[in-house]
Amino acid sequence: MTTSDQEFGSYGERLAQKQFGTAERAADFYDRQMHDVLTPPMREFIGDQTMVFLSTADAGGACDATFRGGPPGFVTVLDDRTLTYPEYRGNGVLAGVGNLVENPHLGLLFVDFTRHHIGLHVNGAAALRTDEEQRAAHPGLPRDAAPGRQAQLWVHVTVHEAYVHCSKYIPHLEPAPRPRTTEMGRPKDAEYFLRRESAHPASAGATTRAGGVPQPRGLRRLWRR
Repeated sequence: MTTSDQEFGSYGERLAQKQFGTAERAADFYDRQMHDVLTPPMREFIGDQTMVFLSTADAGGACDATFRGGPPGFVTVLDDRTLTYPEYRGNGVLAGVGNLVENPHLGLLFVDFTRHHIGLHVNGAAALRTDEEQRAAHPGLPRDAAPGRQAQLWVHVTVHEAYVHCSKYIPHLEPAPRPRTTEMGRPKDAEYFLRRESAHPASAGATTRAGGVPQPRGLRRLWRR
């Protein structure tokens, strides 16, 4: 049973359930699995996790999915209705933070890939707080959650929904030593997904348009319209 009388599930969910004939099964799931607080096992589970997947959207609904990792407990459960995690200096884009400025709703997915092969969804609303503000309100926050890194701000999450993600398709992964990038023979992160041109682009069936960017032959006619 849930811990409150709130009705879980969005309007769109319920329309889809009606169309596909799953409303009864969904109602049973909402009744047994959906919570508006973090149960003690959920709180313990979050404290053990070293990664979380995050989803946000801007005011217009454009989505962003990302990943955060750290030592166990880097996502800190403050009480059964709130949790928080730090944001560190990155590439400066701040896509997720920017979305939260416009739209506070976010989703978090914690997955245990190694032991129990289970996941936990936490949906809620976020507030952005400076390191000083968050530590003043919560003095027990870890000081060195990411060794050598200083949190620029904290994402403070008020929990609206928390529920299980079943184990059926969660793969089994084993922790392994992380090889150096040079040992892997791969490009640096900043160059990994950039276009790597063939030494002879013509032999790969491409032509070059103005600006030196190779253009597949099949697109030449569309480009000229």
